Amino acid sequence: MKRLVILALALITFQANAQDNKKEKRQENKKERLEQRQNLDPQDMAQLQTNKMTLHLDLTEAQQQKVMALNLENAKKRKENFDKRLAEKDNKERVKPTKEEKLERMNAKLDAQIAAKKKMKAILTAEQYTKWEKSLSKREHGRKHMKRGLKNKKEHKKEELNDN
Repeated sequence: MKRLVILALALITFQANAQDNKKEKRQENKKERLEQRQNLDPQDMAQLQTNKMTLHLDLTEAQQQKVMALNLENAKKRKENFDKRLAEKDNKERVKPTKEEKLERMNAKLDAQIAAKKKMKAILTAEQYTKWEKSLSKREHGRKHMKRGLKNKKEHKKEELNDN
């Protein structure tokens, strides 16, 4: 009986250690992907995105050129905003943005998304546009679940700390 208990404890300990290593590897991989994305210039980012859209939506040559121009414009804006946020993050005298500044950023982001959607609607056929919107909603749905999962993990950890 004692041997069974010792064996069970050993297996549980081994399993717990294996799970911790998986988390660490996932975090390392996430950091590597972030660094790789940071190193891409807007031209490369736009080209990758256009190629993916071409495969997914069967774009014509004319559509590819128009989508490439739109993706390049958006990639430059994203890179510019990313660099600005990174510089703010590195600034030691950083001040948190006010509610008005946050609202202004969100409105600007949403306005840009609306403009991009209008441009994309002008470029794509009705069938392609519907397919493109479905893929956008799937990505957004996945992001929401990822965020929700992280929140649930944080709440679970807080409950464990409170119980102890």
